[in-house]
Amino acid sequence: MLWLALASGTALCEALKDATGKQALKSLDEYSVLLGFTSAGALLMAMLMLATEGPPTLGPDFGLAILVGGSLNILAFTLYTRAIKIADLSLTVPLVTLTPLFLLVTSPIIVGEWPTGLDVMGVLFLIVGSYILNLKPSEGLTLAPLRALMTNPGSRMMMGVAFLWSITSNFDKVGTLNSSSLFWGMSLFGTIAMGMMPFVVQRAWQKGAGLVIGELRSQALFVVLAGVFNAIGVSLQFIALTLAPVAQVIAVKRMSALISVGFGYALFGETGLKERLLGAAIMVSGVAIMAMD
Repeated sequence: MLWLALASGTALCEALKDATGKQALKSLDEYSVLLGFTSAGALLMAMLMLATEGPPTLGPDFGLAILVGGSLNILAFTLYTRAIKIADLSLTVPLVTLTPLFLLVTSPIIVGEWPTGLDVMGVLFLIVGSYILNLKPSEGLTLAPLRALMTNPGSRMMMGVAFLWSITSNFDKVGTLNSSSLFWGMSLFGTIAMGMMPFVVQRAWQKGAGLVIGELRSQALFVVLAGVFNAIGVSLQFIALTLAPVAQVIAVKRMSALISVGFGYALFGETGLKERLLGAAIMVSGVAIMAMD
């Protein structure tokens, strides 16, 4: 069961990346944090690629995949980072598990894959879990948790991320098939880093380069750690994918939602542990059910 250990390592690294990223976001903007950790991740994956497999031969569809997938991921990662900056880690990160819900819409359109009975059951778990995630016992069983999904800016952003990733996952597959897993990861993170450069340069122009560099330096440890955890997690995921079906690996990876709820409570003093842990657990179970197809 080596794949299970690797996928579990991916989940842990995902949660550690979010926790260190949120810590850096206490004094940095999302563009600076993204530039730092995607640059570090791209560099580490480049070193790993050169040490193991070397540069691959690029297929004809690689350019289209990096153009579309990279552009959408710039938006997705910006929304993701902004969401964990302005809202609780334990409230926002579990919403990424809604990606399979949106895949039920995007997959038939893009790749002609239609949902099964298990998919429908998994979606029900996702909906119930997202309801409990926002539940406040003092309010009872009302529509307030569902309204919170729509009114909380962090929740709205993370649902947007889940939708965008339901699209980009298809381009990730195309990009990987037309290069290699490590080369695609390096290229994707490098593209995101370049997408952040104009925003960081503009901020440096407005506030002064010295001040921006000083802010980055003050949080350099957490930014680099986020990049290291991101690169390690992605690498472990890619290895696990060679040993087990994609759906099973991703289902285990989504356990990061549970770990993030724990980190939010232990490291950032977030409240509502029981409701958010239960909601995240139900949502992860929904992903696992959909992975059983």
